[in-house]
Amino acid sequence: MNRSFRVGIIGAGWIAEKAAITLNGMEGFQCYAIASRSQQKADAFARQWGVEKAYGSYSALLDDDKVDLVYVATPHSHHYDITMEALEKGRACLVEKAFMANLAQSKAVVERASRKNVFLAEAIWTRYQPVVGMVRKLLADGRIGRLSTINATLSYYMMEKERILRPDLCGGALLDLGVYTLNFMRMFCDAPIRSIRSQCVKSDSGIDLSNTISVVLEGGFVANLQSAANCVGDNIGVLAGSDGNLILDNVNNPQKITVNTHDRVFVEEIPVPRQITGYEYQFAACRDAMQAGLLEPPQMPWEEILYIMQLMDGLRREWGVVYPMDGKDI
Repeated sequence: MNRSFRVGIIGAGWIAEKAAITLNGMEGFQCYAIASRSQQKADAFARQWGVEKAYGSYSALLDDDKVDLVYVATPHSHHYDITMEALEKGRACLVEKAFMANLAQSKAVVERASRKNVFLAEAIWTRYQPVVGMVRKLLADGRIGRLSTINATLSYYMMEKERILRPDLCGGALLDLGVYTLNFMRMFCDAPIRSIRSQCVKSDSGIDLSNTISVVLEGGFVANLQSAANCVGDNIGVLAGSDGNLILDNVNNPQKITVNTHDRVFVEEIPVPRQITGYEYQFAACRDAMQAGLLEPPQMPWEEILYIMQLMDGLRREWGVVYPMDGKDI
């Protein structure tokens, strides 16, 4: 493909703005189109970020044959309908995390992508970043001995965001933040789970404000995961082994890896490659996979998307956190 890879963004919120900044800084990519439910908002977004096409409805963007990839940047609650329509129209999709509201929706979307032979990916941006390969190599090289324990916490104060407190918008900490801690565990230890126990504190509206998850995996691994939408956390990830540990300064978007040896003695600090925003890797991964004729990116295949969604369904079931779009199985 000699021309620029054209991305159309659905939704004009702050995540869409971050995507536009990213695409405008990438060689070979174009932030080509924006769609909002308001033509006025779409026009304003297009002017601010130099976007060629502005649409006042999601369907209008999905009808544009020049779009190579649709980036779904709406709240979780809206992912399903938009993505299903996009796939039906043959539009490749990169869908923001959390992928869907629940496992049932996720299965239906993946099945449609498979049946229509259309590319589909989840925008869990940490999965695509170079730091993943860097950490995996440190582990494989035995820099901390045998991995035993994974700790990850991700907490932001988000109570001013209306959607966080609304079940109809799939609010709560889990789908916004806990999804990152679960992926952090799986990126570095994909052993089968032997047991999982969890607790949460709920809002008056019935969504999880904060949660803690304890996982025991086959092979003697333990993971302790926490996320919260009502406080400011340290957001650190720790991989602890028999000979030392690796500390990632930000589970959400690591900027450095600290290597320690016995008795927590500092060895070195390894920076990650310089970023535009960190989103660039997921867009590049989608383009590369599509050019290779793949329907899913190897960094986050459909099977793994469904596994994470199944885990989150199980956690919400244990907590009694229910969304209007959930079926009887939740």
